[in-house]
Amino acid sequence: MSTAPEVRTVERQGTDVIAESDRKGRPRDLFWPWFAANISVLGLAYGSFVLGFGISFWQATIVSVIGVAFSFLLCGIVAIAGKRGSAPTMVLGRAAFGVRGNRLPAFLSWILTVGWETALASLAVLATSTVFRELGWDGGVLTKLVALVVVAALVVGAGIAGFDVIMRLQTWITVITAVLTIVYVVLALPSIDLGAIAALPSGSAQNVVGALVLVMTGFGLGWVNAAADYSRYLPRSASTRGVVWWTTFGGALAPIVLVVLGVLLAGSSKDLNAAIGADPIGALTTVLPVWFLIPFALVAVLGLVGGAVLDIYSSGLALLSAGIRIPRPVAAGVDGVFMVAGAVYVVFFADSFIQPFQAFLVTLGVPIAAWCGVFVAEVVIRRAPYAEGELEDRRGRYGDVRWLAVGLVVVGTALGWGLVTNTYGVPAWLNWQGYLLEPFSLGGRTGAWAYANLGVLVALVVGFLGTLLFARGSVRRQEQA
Repeated sequence: MSTAPEVRTVERQGTDVIAESDRKGRPRDLFWPWFAANISVLGLAYGSFVLGFGISFWQATIVSVIGVAFSFLLCGIVAIAGKRGSAPTMVLGRAAFGVRGNRLPAFLSWILTVGWETALASLAVLATSTVFRELGWDGGVLTKLVALVVVAALVVGAGIAGFDVIMRLQTWITVITAVLTIVYVVLALPSIDLGAIAALPSGSAQNVVGALVLVMTGFGLGWVNAAADYSRYLPRSASTRGVVWWTTFGGALAPIVLVVLGVLLAGSSKDLNAAIGADPIGALTTVLPVWFLIPFALVAVLGLVGGAVLDIYSSGLALLSAGIRIPRPVAAGVDGVFMVAGAVYVVFFADSFIQPFQAFLVTLGVPIAAWCGVFVAEVVIRRAPYAEGELEDRRGRYGDVRWLAVGLVVVGTALGWGLVTNTYGVPAWLNWQGYLLEPFSLGGRTGAWAYANLGVLVALVVGFLGTLLFARGSVRRQEQA
């Protein structure tokens, strides 16, 4: 009789702790979901986003490598908690925030992941439509509707099925998209104009910081709130260093290569650079021969679906962690409804993608960065495994509301939102941001620091240092209880 672990058709596991008999795998298995979720050709479009800050090729390259690697290192550290506690990220956060105090960051996490899955699904539909137009076919409303149905079915279906199906799906997505992406890179190389790239002027320190923050929020900081959701199935004996390494390496490898190539392509063509703002994926077809358009559509859609699948799985867990009592598959279905509704708006009614997308990244990036600082510091301090049975008990060692952690997120968010700006003014209701730039003598909302988005870094530091300095005693008491 086979001793291989059974692959469940639909995972029933919700926010409860994974049973000892269900823990399996090795740290290197984490490479597959993280690589598949981040090999999306959207990484190429980030090259254009980075150059939008008015920086040179070398500045953009350094910013991209550091921003991607550091932000995914944060994911690697968060993933340690999954191995230690065998529960979803936002459940393990109860140790730092308290059982009910954790509902606030869990709700923020849900909004972030639903927003990301909406953005990825929308881009998959827009890319399909563009490829159809380039082929001379109908890329209009009907094509977009069919593409949306297919993408939604893949994403929601995998989200409902759960962990085992997702791990197998991501392995196939990794192999297919890796091969086709390499072909895309080879075909795109002749479009690179080294003279135009060398002529790109250097930007100021403020512009470099702004580009760095965008890369961090667009990659690793968009995943930190889900990083323990996949390491929680590993045995407790799994290597901690291995968990950190394979999460970081799997997540960062493809984006580093793709963003740098995107910088080369966008820096070579002003027309391509401008077109990416309206259709970040579809615009990339302009450098391809016609025969590769169908394979490109496949790699684009699969890469985006790979990211959206991880998002919808984690968004369902975040919804449950926020106190909504429904089965995990139902939670994934609920998130799918929000994803489809948001994608319909972006695809059929929105005037632009990049402007509201960047506003979304920075606005939610601030409180998530503050939360990440708290969680990462708490993982660094903690040495013993979590008391699994008390993660649901507000009268247990983790308490009801831990006001230090909640306060650090509130203070970090208040400072952070005061030091970021809604760069494009879209949506207009976010134009209140940046209220501390003038009092802190940083030039106000139109000064040199207005576009650096310092608030994300400030929020991260506030959460991390505040926890490191003031929470050590409470963590030790939890471990000794």
